[in-house]
Amino acid sequence: MPDSSQIQPSAFNCEGGLVLNRSSFLMQPGEALVLENFEPDVEGGYRRMNGYRKFVNHIVPQTSSASEKIIGVANFANKVIAGRGEKLFRAASTELSIAISSSETMSGSGIIKVDSVTGFDASGTLQIDNEIFTYTGVSSTVNPNQFTGVTREASSTTAAAHIGRSTVSSSWTEIDTGRTNAFKYNFERFNYNGTDKIIFVDGVNAPVVFDSSFNATDVSTNSVSGSKFVASFKDHMFYAGKSTTPEELIFSKPSDEDDFSAADGAGSIRVDDTITGLKVFRDALFIFCENRIFKLTGNTSSDFAMAPVTRSIGCLNGDTIQEFAGDLVFLGPDGLRTVAATAKIGDTELGTISKNVQSLFDANIRDSALFESVVIADKTQYRIFFTKDGQAQGITRGVTCVMKADGYEFSEIRGIKPTATDTFVSAGDVLVLHGDNNGYIQRQERGNTFDGTPILGKYRSSDLAFGDTGIRKHMQRVIINYKPESAIDAELLVRYDNENSDSTRPNPYTLDSSEVAAQFGSALFSTTDGAVRFVFGGPSQPLVRQSVEGSGFSVVLRINDGGESAPYSLKGFQLEYQLGARR
Repeated sequence: MPDSSQIQPSAFNCEGGLVLNRSSFLMQPGEALVLENFEPDVEGGYRRMNGYRKFVNHIVPQTSSASEKIIGVANFANKVIAGRGEKLFRAASTELSIAISSSETMSGSGIIKVDSVTGFDASGTLQIDNEIFTYTGVSSTVNPNQFTGVTREASSTTAAAHIGRSTVSSSWTEIDTGRTNAFKYNFERFNYNGTDKIIFVDGVNAPVVFDSSFNATDVSTNSVSGSKFVASFKDHMFYAGKSTTPEELIFSKPSDEDDFSAADGAGSIRVDDTITGLKVFRDALFIFCENRIFKLTGNTSSDFAMAPVTRSIGCLNGDTIQEFAGDLVFLGPDGLRTVAATAKIGDTELGTISKNVQSLFDANIRDSALFESVVIADKTQYRIFFTKDGQAQGITRGVTCVMKADGYEFSEIRGIKPTATDTFVSAGDVLVLHGDNNGYIQRQERGNTFDGTPILGKYRSSDLAFGDTGIRKHMQRVIINYKPESAIDAELLVRYDNENSDSTRPNPYTLDSSEVAAQFGSALFSTTDGAVRFVFGGPSQPLVRQSVEGSGFSVVLRINDGGESAPYSLKGFQLEYQLGARR
């Protein structure tokens, strides 16, 4: 019989992230065996991730088939550029700062108030949700900015209510065509002579350059047609990835992306492996190959010098290369790596940074054909997505990597299927964009759903034996410390003995913000030896006190999120139990 006079407390913070390479009984209590659509929070705990929503409400026009996916997306000159099929398009986007009621009358005299009108034409059409508006003027001299002379229900649409922060976008305008059999668009933003430009390569056609007015100019030299990769380094434009010469790196003369005269400082360099990506980092151009990595230094053709970073490890896909946490991160054949660690080949420090979730990488590298990645700097977060054509969006997987003070923490993503990505910072606002298989451009870190699809968050603790797997524990209560951002809707499941089906399996306990029992300015929880082990603080972090039933030699906690509530962070747990008999 349990000793009814003694309640044993055990508390832990949610930290360490997803861990799949150790026995559950050897994991630290705060580590997770399942952490799906939660992200390690830089402020501590595990936060249910944000969703995404359309950045441009209009679908990108198809060019030959409705099944065409987005194969390129970039932000440039206050507009988003999208590649679909054989064409490139541009559009502008902003957010509604003041809601619009369905009954609000607009007939050539209405006003729509938005965050910004930058990038929009002086007159035109707007789409908000499923309604189209026309406007005759813009004003950037008032706060908030405004579209003026607005008429509702254009193009036979119906007036509807539109909440604040709804997406407001222009229609797509074609800026380039005839890009036959374009494979995938990669791009580079640059400025050689005081003029902002962007260049696209697609693996088949001639590179195309746009100025800020979106005038298109093809690079005329056939020698770089069909390039898959492009990078600007020391005012030279570098091209690579041609199917006929996959080991060749071609560079232009200084400050001219379309002059390849050797007499003017252009040239070419060959490496002894197939190039898979280019990235400028710390005053060097890194050339990633299938089985090697090289670094180019110098300033001109007269002093360019190539040196190997490693001849033992390569990069599987250039779309995974990102500058992250002061290093270059990329996908190697054995998982996620940094250039700094990989350069130490043969050193004891060598290894992937994804060791804790290596099985997840192994499975997805084997099963995926396409890879995309983004960086969310304010969260010190790198996201990689594993996709393949024909795969349902709901089962598409990805991994979140977060840099913490004491190392990297990981979690799993389910339900985001990007086909092209871009991260861009404008006036302090971070745009994390991706294109999808349905012809839309989406903005990550917006909303509480995946464009209307619930975000199903899952957390599973390690198997908690409280230091002794031989003594039965009779559970009394679970105290959950969390940080809500709005009302939440989730459930707690308590399972015993490695989730053995023969053990007691209590019904799920519903957890929502209405069940918050108390808020503490500062509350200290301690183990039986009196030493403080756990601190709950702040009125923004309430405690949910849930009485539970059942017993076992170990216990597992699960949190299943309902899918449509605002994000919240799981900060930690305290479990209270009575000791039973030893088996």
